[in-house]
Amino acid sequence: MEYFFKSFQELSVEELYDILKLRNQIFIIEQECIYQDCDGKDKDSIHLFIKDEEKLLAYLRIPFKGVTYRDISIGRVVVDPRYRNRGLARKLLIKAIDYIKDILKEDKIVISAQLYLKSFYESLGFKVMSETYLEDNIPHIEMHLG
Repeated sequence: MEYFFKSFQELSVEELYDILKLRNQIFIIEQECIYQDCDGKDKDSIHLFIKDEEKLLAYLRIPFKGVTYRDISIGRVVVDPRYRNRGLARKLLIKAIDYIKDILKEDKIVISAQLYLKSFYESLGFKVMSETYLEDNIPHIEMHLG
């Protein structure tokens, strides 16, 4: 397993295709949520993903300050269903948090978390900052770290 941090411009066509394919498989097909995945934020984000040889296992993006929120954020966290329950989401988020703090020198992170993942994000130190709201017809909460 190998971790990759890449800007949008550094992604190969193959990597971008695999990322979009996985995001669509989970967020649109599996969660039955029709929404615009290609939202223009990918160009202003760092893309963190785990690959095993050529297989994409897990992914998230780190939109820069001002792209999604006033502060830096994490979004589109996804794990290939065949590789779930192996701790990959936790490992990926820890890498992202460390990167944001150590490399980007940011101390506050904002996320829009699906409500059912509240305790997972709390276990990583995030705190609930909003009431529940619907985003693409799925209950979400805003959470902050730092």
